[in-house]
Amino acid sequence: MTRTLTFTIAAEDAGHDLRYFVRRRLGLSARVLTALKYEGEMRLNGRHARSVDVLSAGDAVALVLFDAPGDYEPIALPLTVLWENEDFLVADKPAGMPVHPSPGHDRDSLLHAAAWYFRGVPDFVFRPLYRLDCDTTGAIVLAKNKFAAGAVLEKTYMAVCEGTPPESGVIDLAIGLKPGHTVERCTGIGARAVTAYRRIAADGAHSLMAFRLETGRTHQIRVHMAGIGHPVVGDDLYGGKTDRTNRQLLRCTSVRIVCPVLNTDKTVAADFTPAQKRLFPALFNVEREK
Repeated sequence: MTRTLTFTIAAEDAGHDLRYFVRRRLGLSARVLTALKYEGEMRLNGRHARSVDVLSAGDAVALVLFDAPGDYEPIALPLTVLWENEDFLVADKPAGMPVHPSPGHDRDSLLHAAAWYFRGVPDFVFRPLYRLDCDTTGAIVLAKNKFAAGAVLEKTYMAVCEGTPPESGVIDLAIGLKPGHTVERCTGIGARAVTAYRRIAADGAHSLMAFRLETGRTHQIRVHMAGIGHPVVGDDLYGGKTDRTNRQLLRCTSVRIVCPVLNTDKTVAADFTPAQKRLFPALFNVEREK
């Protein structure tokens, strides 16, 4: 799959070299510049260009990136698309579906579903820009090219948690693999992890919480909330009760995609499903499921 971006050099960029334009003016990463030099192509007024070539006002610059297609097997799985354009796709990941193939999930991942969705497009490329745990639901962003892979993402997560945490706060507790375990994490060891939270609603026994992550550790929200005594409902791995649901009620409810080089600044919402809301009607102001 090939993606080409074209630009006309303005007077204020004249006298700078192409590297400056790509890195400073367009804000592309050193990794993308390297890919342009060795895997793609940079053109100046229709001719092959080098990163040290000096620009003049009115010059035509083309940046070309080639991307090898993925090799995931297309499998007829549902894929709920929340928003899509030439460069990005935002899907609503259901519970029980991992983002990537994994042991026990070698034919039912989100990437298998995406391969089916794009099956009619030759040499199509897609890559998830972050992971969600298998039972965590909500918005997941797929980039369709290497330009899109450099987007800045602002994600909001929401969860129903046990008890009534403080109205707002920041949890700054290291997270690492629990000794003797291969999946479960714990606080107090490992790498620093920072989670900002605020309480949206409470019914006395449970609370609807919103989160922003400053770091991206595995199971971060789940481990942090369990660490302060308010585990996510349904998360039996970390002490959440499963009397109403056996899947953690944790969801990526919003993602903002910012990528100036692709003229993208888009916020996509992914609210809790009606079925999820009916489990805790007082928190969501809905009628209880009959």
